[in-house]
Amino acid sequence: SETSEPAETSTSSPVVSEPETVEAESVDGVACDSEPLVLTTAGGIDYVRTPDSCFADLPDWPYEAQYLEIDGLRQGYVDEGPADGEVVLLLHGQPSWSYLYRDMIPVLADAGYRVIAMDHLGMGRSDKPTELESYSYLGHNDRLEAFIDELALTDINLFVQDWGSLIGLNVAGTNPELFATIAVGDGNLVPVPDGVELFPPVENPDEVVDIESPFTAIPAQQVPFYDGCELLLGPDEGYFGEWMTYAMTAESFEASEVVEAMTWYDLTPAEEAAYDAPFPGREYMAGPRSFPSLANQLGGNTAEGWAGLTTYENPFLTLWAANDPGQLGSCEAQQRLIDNVPGAEGQPHDRLAEASHFLQDDQGTEIATRLVDWYATLDPTGRETATGDETAAGDERVGYELLERMDDGT
Repeated sequence: SETSEPAETSTSSPVVSEPETVEAESVDGVACDSEPLVLTTAGGIDYVRTPDSCFADLPDWPYEAQYLEIDGLRQGYVDEGPADGEVVLLLHGQPSWSYLYRDMIPVLADAGYRVIAMDHLGMGRSDKPTELESYSYLGHNDRLEAFIDELALTDINLFVQDWGSLIGLNVAGTNPELFATIAVGDGNLVPVPDGVELFPPVENPDEVVDIESPFTAIPAQQVPFYDGCELLLGPDEGYFGEWMTYAMTAESFEASEVVEAMTWYDLTPAEEAAYDAPFPGREYMAGPRSFPSLANQLGGNTAEGWAGLTTYENPFLTLWAANDPGQLGSCEAQQRLIDNVPGAEGQPHDRLAEASHFLQDDQGTEIATRLVDWYATLDPTGRETATGDETAAGDERVGYELLERMDDGT
């Protein structure tokens, strides 16, 4: 669930409707285990919508879902904290959804930030096209750009992980003026040459196969995979291609098994059920099934974003899990960003103990607290706060006054 079919090109801007006004077929009162109702957009895309009842009484998730419509498909998100607060945008990966940020949202909102956690197409509360061809790497990028534009988000403090990084960092690299700061946890952006497929494509992607889960050997309480930066236990070389096949075709593939295996701490049964809530049947799972194979669409579509990151001078922070055995968890992956993004220089980078790939689940409160402390050292435009008469070269400091952040976040 970390990084890279032929690349698609974007030919038109997504069509976006007004937020919170979507009046498509309601799923209010529909039982979670009801037969899926297949709907069709005006553009001919078949999709299903997870019944609201599937999301009832999730632990530590009191947040009301918000929606806007992009290209006839509903995009779900939560929007918490003061409406006029500085924006923190949280992007999840695969096969999770915004529930992954349940421990971070209250810390950030209580500190006075407007916290927006978006569900990618096919995940969480967002609509779920039923055909694998409806999902593309560029399509996810286009939807994120449309989402940001529709909500008129500027001076964004971005936090990304896993596929949220491959999408979010690419959008940030091509639109750096929108982002005041960027923080990454176990993520990456790879400048793949045009025409290159990183892995063999999955054969017969629509078949359902009985494949043994690669996660059964990982105990609920993880064992140490690392000694510092030395990998003690990890997947075999070429594991990501096997993961593509498993996610795409395995009958046993469930979101909860992946998140449970790739967290340091054991999830409760209720938390596991929350990760499975968006997907009451296989008809709803084309999104998480397709994500790993989108790695083969990176070719020719990430070079511009990577180039933008290598000139990004606003603050850039990496907070890594110390026990993520996949490629994204390595010290090398973290150091590559630190070495190549100018804004990473001098920032309080760290690797967090007792945290695995889904580090937001293991150390969400700690990560959010560190972000709040980090933001407090920056001025509202994202540049590091100067002291006395010191200013960045070429900057003119006019009309500043000192403010004190109170304990209640004001």
